[in-house]
Amino acid sequence: MESSGTTRRQATRQKLYEAAVTLIAEKGFSATTVDEIAERAGVAKGTVYYNFKSKTELFEELLRHGVGLLTASLRAAAEETDDREGTRVEALDAMIRAGLVFIDRYPAFTQLYVAELWRTNRAWQSTLLVVRQEAVAVVEEVLRDAVDGGELSEEIDIPLTAAALVGMVLVAALDWQAFQPERSIDEVHSALSLLLHGRVSGR
Repeated sequence: MESSGTTRRQATRQKLYEAAVTLIAEKGFSATTVDEIAERAGVAKGTVYYNFKSKTELFEELLRHGVGLLTASLRAAAEETDDREGTRVEALDAMIRAGLVFIDRYPAFTQLYVAELWRTNRAWQSTLLVVRQEAVAVVEEVLRDAVDGGELSEEIDIPLTAAALVGMVLVAALDWQAFQPERSIDEVHSALSLLLHGRVSGR
């Protein structure tokens, strides 16, 4: 069982993650100070350094934490489909929805993550590659099972297709929130589901 000290520390870290992610999404990493993160989280500046050695370490942990939550929600969607004996394509469809739900819940983190994917000179580039691969690997696994089970063509390039599906969900969701916020999550999921099922062509 977790001690109250451990639970309190996790709650503090969660506050720091949330404060950091909103500030960095608003202002960028360089312009955000540790003082501002502490103030937004409602803690003393020393608390930030007690939990993280530096702003860079906080940001790395933030990436791990956020992508870890996304990976867990994708995996849960696949497992729930398994439990009801759904197909692998249905599992991919459930994962698309889980991705949209995650992004709807954590929009600032998603903006941050997508922005960081384009930067190449960051100290945390290797961390970003590792956590990205963890999320994409969950999708790869389901795609591989779908190919092995004859649900999808053997011609598909599994790593690229997995990356394309994750990218499609991330970018479509950000576009939805920025430019089409009046749309419901069901509408966005339905549009992406048609793409997944290859039902866009008129033929």
